[in-house]
Amino acid sequence: MASADIQAVKRRIKSVSTMEHVTNAMKLVSAAKLRRAKATFERTHEHFMYLTHSIAEVFNNAEEVPELYLEGSREIKNTCYIVITGTKGLCGSFNTNVIKEAEREIMKNDSHPMIVAIGTKGRDYFAKRDFEIVESYISPAETISFLDSQKMSKPILTMFNEGEIDEVILVYTSFISTLTQEVKTVRLLPFDIQSDPDIIKHDKPVEYEPTVEDVFNYMVPKFVEITLYGAIVESATCEHAARRTAMENAAENANEMLGELSLYYNRARQEAITNELIEIVAGSEAQQST
Repeated sequence: MASADIQAVKRRIKSVSTMEHVTNAMKLVSAAKLRRAKATFERTHEHFMYLTHSIAEVFNNAEEVPELYLEGSREIKNTCYIVITGTKGLCGSFNTNVIKEAEREIMKNDSHPMIVAIGTKGRDYFAKRDFEIVESYISPAETISFLDSQKMSKPILTMFNEGEIDEVILVYTSFISTLTQEVKTVRLLPFDIQSDPDIIKHDKPVEYEPTVEDVFNYMVPKFVEITLYGAIVESATCEHAARRTAMENAAENANEMLGELSLYYNRARQEAITNELIEIVAGSEAQQST
């Protein structure tokens, strides 16, 4: 092997080694962020489950539910898709999976799609394909607070109440474990109410003051707000988990490549040294023969 080729392998080893250090550092950072995000997700999930159960009690114990929020109360002409992606890459197929699922939902429905994009990856993808982006938020999911999610929810609720949109579908990534995340699709509005005997606590209908409509006008926005915030927190947790896994795999691949390159480099050096020795011996023998 020529000296130039050996130097090229040496430079390759140096670049792969640098890459291994970077990916390993990113893995450690992602692991730290994952621990914090997971703790926030677990706290938020408890509140979300409590509120969801409370709303289910109202649905199942009230005599009348305002038709505005019920499935079948209007024709579905415009559907708002809230798509939660990340603002950065290097997280495997995290962003791609969410975008593909959102596209499948859009193609499956006949209604006009309107996109609320949380995260730049989803916004850029749908904007390039000329989808209607009604709102976009570019802040990383981990930096979005509950107050921010309230502000995001208000225009969506206003459009739904005024009939500009007839359906709200949330597409995000659900956290199963550190190694497993699944894309989830949830319809926020309208509700499909089905009587659940396990939730009905009273033999007689419950009376709500001042009216059932007032109770729902208060609880439905809260439900949308906390569901959206919960999905944002969960999505941030999944993004860190996906990035940690991706960086761990990248670091392992870099280590394997370093081993192969080092073996190749050492063999090449040995071959070069052997060739030099052969030349020296051959030259020495040639001098002696003369």
